[in-house]
Parts: sequence; C-alpha cells; structure tokens
Amino acid sequence: MTLQVFWFLLVAVLFIGYFVLEGFDYGVGMLMPIIGRKSEVKRRVVLNTIGPVWDGNEVWLLTAGGAMFAAFPEWYASLFSGFYLALLLILVGLIARACAIEWRSKINDDKWRRWCDVGIGLGSWIPALAWGLAFANIVRGVQLNEKRQIEGNLLDLLNPYALLGGLTTLLLFLLHGAIFVSLKTGGEVRDDAQAVVRKIFVPTAVVVAAFGIWTQLSYGVGWTWIPLVLAVIGLVLAGLAYTQGRDGWAFTGTALTIVSATTLLFGALFPDVLPSSIDPALSLTVDGRGGTVSASATHYSLQVMTWVAVVMVPLVLIYQAWTYWVFRARLTMEQIPDPIGLLPEKVRS
Repeated sequence: MTLQVFWFLLVAVLFIGYFVLEGFDYGVGMLMPIIGRKSEVKRRVVLNTIGPVWDGNEVWLLTAGGAMFAAFPEWYASLFSGFYLALLLILVGLIARACAIEWRSKINDDKWRRWCDVGIGLGSWIPALAWGLAFANIVRGVQLNEKRQIEGNLLDLLNPYALLGGLTTLLLFLLHGAIFVSLKTGGEVRDDAQAVVRKIFVPTAVVVAAFGIWTQLSYGVGWTWIPLVLAVIGLVLAGLAYTQGRDGWAFTGTALTIVSATTLLFGALFPDVLPSSIDPALSLTVDGRGGTVSASATHYSLQVMTWVAVVMVPLVLIYQAWTYWVFRARLTMEQIPDPIGLLPEKVRS
C-alpha cells in the first residue's frame, strides 16, 4: 500500500467517524422541536444527551479537513472552487449551532431560548442535507477543467442523484439521532423518541436503499456490493432491535449503515478524489495513475504526517471512547434542575 492510498483510507475513516458521531448530533438537533414541542424540560433532556460530547464529535470534521488539506492539497483547493457556497452554508450552520448550544442556558428567558433553538435547528438540518449533496456530487463527477477549477454554480449541484443523496443523509441522521435519544433517555422523552423512530424508519430504509443501489449500479465496483449489503443488514438489525426494545443494538445497526454507506461512497470514488465530467484525463486521483492529475502532497510530507497519525489517532480514539463510557447513563425529566441563567433585566442592565 502506498502512502497516497493510506491517506485516502485515513481521510475516509475520519469522515466515517464524523458521520457516525456527528450524525446523531444532527439528529438530536433536528428532533428538539419535535420531541420537546410543548415542554422546555423535554427539550433540555434531548439537548443534554449530547451535552458532554457534541463538541468532541465536531473535531472529527476538523481532522478530516486538515488531513485532506495536508495529504491532498489539490483535492482540497479544487473542491472549494466549486463547492464554496455549499461548504459555506455548512460552516455557517455549524457556527450558529455551536453558539446556540453554548449560550442557550446563559439567559433565563423563553424568547432567548426559542432563538437559540432556531440556531440549533438550522445548524442541524442544513449540514445533514448538505453533506449528502456534496458527497453525491463528488462521486458523480464535476465539471473540473484543465485549471483544476470546477465550472458551474450552486444550482448545478442540485441534480437528482445529489438531491437523493442529501435526503439520504438527512433521514439517516434523523433516525440515528432518534435512536440515540431513545438509548440515552427514559420516561416520556424515550417514548417520544421511539414514536419518531416508528414514523421515519420505513421511509428512511426506502431512501437509503434507493440511493445505495443507484450509487452501486452507476459508480460502484465489484467489492462495493459488500458495504451496500452491510448497510441493508444494519437497517434490518436496527429495525429488529428496536421492536424488541434493544436500543443499544438498534443504535449499532444505524451506525453500521452509516459506516457502510460512507464506505460505499469512498469505494465508488477510488482511485479518483474528484472525477471530471468534462474529460476523465482531467480528474484528480490519489497518485496520478492512468495519466490523470495527482492530488497528493510530496512523499516526504506524507511520511512525516503518517508518523504523527500513527501516534495520535489511537490516543484520540481511546480518550473519546472513555468520554462516552463516563457519560453512558440515561437521562430523565426528573434529573433536570431549574434554569440558572441570568434574568433578562440583568442582561439589559
């Protein structure tokens, strides 16, 4: 295995970790106004399920973006030339979401909390949709010219395949989040989360299957049938476990589906990192094979980065696993204390 292939696999693993962990974060954010529609206490329970971990989950995106920038600078630069507005929307959504989560409890005022909930909602719905749009367009191919710039505009990204990809990530993250809330809560909140799972499970399964089959038949290779089958098995496992009240296994099932679906996308993409629909010879690949353009950094840069990754990545995984173990207990409405934020008149003064 070459260093270029190793770093392509590492970027894929980092995005897999991001979608599995941040996926249920997005789902929780989308569920807040649904589960907690008539109860502030319920909304706080839902939000507290990700309270200790949500910011750590976002680090996976920073690491994936940094790895892409350092290992495949041409991929990173060309991607932003055509996906700038889409990625900017994701960034704005993530900033609004982070600020809303951090500041929601600072002021004890219903109006203030409603505005924060809007920020959490937008910062969850927009990225959940946009990531599917982005990756579907990357796999499908873009209008990459000889200057390594993507021609076209944002509307060109809204093709049927990409829209189905966006709907897939949106529904899959919503289901993943609903099962996570069911896993992490008890009482009425858990009942409400399970009601959401019942309503969205079948539509999610249909959309995921349709997108997976389209991807495999149009862009996949022989071995990518394996992750497609595993994605289906994950959904079956989640459905069976849910009907038996096994929240942990249901969550494992949706996590397996996300891992498998992301593997399918990266497997269908390889050895390209950014295919050109104008001329295949203009495509960016991991190592410039077949007369294409290499997107990778120099061999020395990849060597140095590899040693750092071999040491640091296991440490990060151990620490994050320990964090989830520490905060594994279920939450109930009875555990939520009274608000302690500043009163509005104190803020104005």
